[in-house]
Formats: sequence, C-alpha cells, structure tokens
Amino acid sequence: MLREQFTTVMKTAMKAGDKRRLATVRMIQAALKDRDIEARGAGKEVGEEDILAMLQKMVKSRQESAEIYAKGGRPELEAQEREEIAIINEFLPKQMAEDEVKAAIDAAVAETGAASMKDMGKVVAALKTKYTGQMDFAKASALVKARLGG
Repeated sequence: MLREQFTTVMKTAMKAGDKRRLATVRMIQAALKDRDIEARGAGKEVGEEDILAMLQKMVKSRQESAEIYAKGGRPELEAQEREEIAIINEFLPKQMAEDEVKAAIDAAVAETGAASMKDMGKVVAALKTKYTGQMDFAKASALVKARLGG
C-alpha cells in the first residue's frame, strides 16, 4: 500500500515539477530499496510496519538536523529539512494525542501484566506492534517508565 503511494506521489510530483517532493520521495524509495536488500539477505520481507518505522526514523533525523541548522544560523537548510519532514509525514498515520498515548500505555500494561520496570520492554514491544507510526516511541518510553514507577 505505501509502496504504491510512493510511486503515485512521485509521478504526480514529476508532472507538477515539484522538485522538493520528488527528491524527498526518491530518497524514501532509495532507503526502502536498501531495507529490501538488507532483508532479502536475511531471508525476510519488509512489511508496512517496517516502512512506517523507517519513515519515523527519517523524520526524527531531519528534526535533529533542522535544530542544528537553526542553531548554526542556516535558515535555508533548516527550511529544507522542515519541508522534507512535512512530505514524509504525509505518508505516516495521524499521530496520537498525549492522552491517547497514555490510554494505549495503560492498555498495554494491563495486557502484558506489567508490574515493574523489568516489564518495560514487554510494554514497549506491545505498543510498537499496535501503534507503529502513530506515536513517538522515545516519548512513549518515558511515559511507560513513569507509569511503571521508574
């Protein structure tokens, strides 16, 4: 589904002459091709969840770069990173609000029977299984830690 979406958006960007969108989608497809090659070597297949996780990493990387460019006084490069973030975000599902994330954490804690910090990995794994692409797992991990009394 996402693969077809990348191709469709790329064709539309080519026809419209949208160079930033075209370059960003090509970059996504190149990263996906690298993942496919890596997975093939391990005898696996890259699924939708893997693609969503890859897109999230790409967004996070660009956010870090944009902050560095902002601090370094390079507004044109910061703007470029932010444009790429906006384009990549179009492929990600809607991000969950903080109260929704907390509810999901409560459900995952109940589902896994987590009682202490030792169970944090189980809870985060359960969240990643259900909500890949819908929440920032760095923030979610901090909330899980607080929920489990860490």
